[in-house]
Amino acid sequence: MADTADNRVAVYIDFDNIVISRYNQLHGAKKFTTDRARNFDSTSDDPIGTRIKDATVDIGAVLDFASSFGSIVISRAYADWSARVNASYQKQLIDRAVDLTQLFTTTQSMKNGADIRLAVDVVEDLFRLDDITHVVIVAGDSDYIALAQRCKRLGRYVVGIGVAGSTSKSLAAACDEFADYDALPGISDAVAEQAAADDEESPTKPAKKTRATEPTVAAASVGKNSPTRLSPKAATSLLTRALSLGLAKTDSDWMQSSEVKNQMRRMDPAFNESALGFTSFTDFVKSRNGQVEMDDGGPSGSRRIRLRQAATGDNR
Repeated sequence: MADTADNRVAVYIDFDNIVISRYNQLHGAKKFTTDRARNFDSTSDDPIGTRIKDATVDIGAVLDFASSFGSIVISRAYADWSARVNASYQKQLIDRAVDLTQLFTTTQSMKNGADIRLAVDVVEDLFRLDDITHVVIVAGDSDYIALAQRCKRLGRYVVGIGVAGSTSKSLAAACDEFADYDALPGISDAVAEQAAADDEESPTKPAKKTRATEPTVAAASVGKNSPTRLSPKAATSLLTRALSLGLAKTDSDWMQSSEVKNQMRRMDPAFNESALGFTSFTDFVKSRNGQVEMDDGGPSGSRRIRLRQAATGDNR
């Protein structure tokens, strides 16, 4: 995996674009409009409410993928946040410190000018912050072709992320790299992890006991002033997702231990192995030997890590 220590990444999300594209991908062309899903209550048990839940976009997986290129210094999403379907993403976005840009609709066709505002902000940021090395554009609209080309002319590496079936081929060609949303590592794992976290936070359910196989300090360290709120299960999932992202960028089955830890910290700065009861990152990794394996056969005896064949990343 290429060294990402000095890379600085800016992420720009055309939120309406990606939400509508995902809904139409799963439920049929123009169904978002005909179902009037924009302002439908997503918590409803009505069929449309169920469709909205099924089409939920995993922002965490998008940002995790972006972080595999380097440290994210800007993450901004553009949408009309007064729309119910967008407002339902509040927890996801707040948890990942995404900056929300409000764009009210200005025409009967519900256009909010996100493409123009996003493009203006990107160019302004690139001239103002010359240390940005990568620009990630989350959208599939052909209107962003000129923006991708301009970013490349300004010497930035451009990454596009879009929903299959709703992405312009010309936009993909204009980027240095383009990824389909469905192909991003950790999509299903992150959704399952969030659902489990929501269950654990429910006041009607008793707190789960710490597994006997975990160091006892882990239970004591998770509190109001703890340096991390990650549960052992969430830490395992973070480890396997970081490996999946890193290994997707290289032909090797192994990643350097230091690269894995750096990727985990970029994905979730709250990760701290000592708060889970381990004196070193190596000890933490070895405790997850059901999901990963470690080897000392790297260059100059450096430690390497890889996923085990049967690892699921969310079974501890």
